[in-house]
Amino acid sequence: MAKFEEYLERLEKIVQELEKGEVPLEKSLTLFEEGMHLSFACRKELEQAEGKVEILLKKNGKLQVEPFEPLAEKAPASR
Repeated sequence: MAKFEEYLERLEKIVQELEKGEVPLEKSLTLFEEGMHLSFACRKELEQAEGKVEILLKKNGKLQVEPFEPLAEKAPASR
């Protein structure tokens, strides 16, 4: 989960910087794009963690870990 925490921390810094309103337009767009990528990465990490939890819960009360196949990457929505 270290990646998730790193992504989330960077995303929070981007939001704070954009909320100040002192960033030039070009940099704002770059930060927004980076933020969207980080948001997607965080969502992917959470989906994988959720899948692992579901596997554990389906083991009839036995906490037994089995390999988890992450969901296929979803292509970003077309513009």
